[in-house]
Amino acid sequence: MKDNICYDGVPTTAGSQLLGKHVSPYDADVISALKNCDCVFLGKTNMDEFGMGSTTETAAAGPTSNPWNLSRVPGGSSGGSAVAVASQLCTAALGSDTGGSIRQPAAFCGVVGLKPTYGAVSRHGLIAYSSSFDTVGPIAQTVADVSYIFDAIRADRNVRVQRDASLRGSDSFKPTFQRASDLVLKPLKGKRFAVIVEAIEEGISTEVRNSFFESIKQIEELGGAVDVVSCETFRLGLPAYYIIATSEASSNLARYDGIQMGNTSDDALNSSNSRRRFMLGEEVRRRILMGTYVLSSGYSDEYYTRAKCAQNGVHNELMGYLQDYDALLTPATPDVAYKMGDNISNPLHMYTGDLLTVNINLAGLPAVVVQSGLCPVEDGVLPVGLQFIGKHFGEAQLLEMAHVFETTRCVSLPEVDLFSWL
Repeated sequence: MKDNICYDGVPTTAGSQLLGKHVSPYDADVISALKNCDCVFLGKTNMDEFGMGSTTETAAAGPTSNPWNLSRVPGGSSGGSAVAVASQLCTAALGSDTGGSIRQPAAFCGVVGLKPTYGAVSRHGLIAYSSSFDTVGPIAQTVADVSYIFDAIRADRNVRVQRDASLRGSDSFKPTFQRASDLVLKPLKGKRFAVIVEAIEEGISTEVRNSFFESIKQIEELGGAVDVVSCETFRLGLPAYYIIATSEASSNLARYDGIQMGNTSDDALNSSNSRRRFMLGEEVRRRILMGTYVLSSGYSDEYYTRAKCAQNGVHNELMGYLQDYDALLTPATPDVAYKMGDNISNPLHMYTGDLLTVNINLAGLPAVVVQSGLCPVEDGVLPVGLQFIGKHFGEAQLLEMAHVFETTRCVSLPEVDLFSWL
C-alpha cells in the first residue's frame, strides 16, 4: 500500500521526513475492507512527499527506479506501488490519485491503474493532499485484478458515510470478463468512443501519438465506433487544477507544524515555520507557498474563483460528451518515462506531465490506464499507456471495455531479476 494510507501499528510517513516517526493508530477504511477479504499485506510503497510530484524523486527515502529501465523514473506520486506490481513483487497495490498519481505511474511502468469515481471509495485514513480530488485506487497487472481490488474497497454508503462525507451511493458492480478465445468477433460492436483532439496536439511526443493511433485502429477493428471531438476547456484544466490543488494543500498541510502533528527537528528551532522549512522538501514548500499566495487577500478572486469556474466548464463539457459516448479516449501521458533528474529541477515541465489526467479529477470521473504498446528509446524500450474515461460510477462498463482491449493486444511485463532488489 502507498505510504499515505494508514495501517494500524505501521509507520505511515507520506514520503516525508516530517512524519518519519509517525505510526498510524488505526486502519484506513480501504485497509479494513481488504482485511475483511483476508488479503495479505506485504508492506508500504515509496511515494513523492505528500503526493506532490510526478516522478517519485521527492520522497524522503530517496527516488524509486522504473523496472523497465533503472535510469528512468516510474512516475508519481504512486510510483512505488506501480513498481512493486511491474516488478512482480505483489499481485496488486493501492495508490492514491489527485491529478493522475495512479494513472501516470501505471503508464510509465506498463501496468493497469484505476482512478475510481470521486466518492466511490472512502478517503478515511488517507493523508490528504487535495481533499476535493484525492481518490484511493488499485494498481495491478491486469484489468481483472484491478476489478477484484476495486470491488473489495468500494465504499458501502450505509456503513462508512459518517467517516467520509464525500461518499455517494453507486450501482451494483458486476463486470463480466471473458478470455480472448471466448470473445465474439466484434466484442466492442455497439460501443461508441470519442477521441479528445486536444489530447493529441501540442506537447504530445511523436512516439506516444503513434502508439495512440495504433490503439484507436485496434478498437475500430474490435467493432467500436470512434469519433473525434473537441473540448474547448481541455487546456484550461491543468492551470485550474494546480491553483485549486495547491490552495487545498496549503490548508491541509498547515497542521504539520511540529506542534499539532509531525516531528520536531533536533536543532533549537524557535517557530513552527522554521520546523516546516527544515523538515519539508522543496516541492512541498513550493506548493504550499503557491496555495497560500492564491488564497491571500486580493488574489483569491483573481485566481481561485476563476479556477473553480474553469473546473465547472471542464466538468460540464466532459459530462456532455459522456451522454453520447460510452468512453472518452486519450493517451495516458504526453511522453514515455523521463530520465532520472530531467524534470525534478524544472517544476513547470513536470507539471505539464499531468496535462492528460487532471481533467478527470476536476470532473470526478473514473478512468483506467492500460498498456497500449512499447516504444523504442535510445536505451531500450518503454511502455505507453492508453486512458479510458468513463461515466460517474460506471467502473464496471469501463473495465469491461478496457479488458477487451487488453486481452486482444499482446502486452508484456519487464524482465526483472528479483534478486537484484534484495
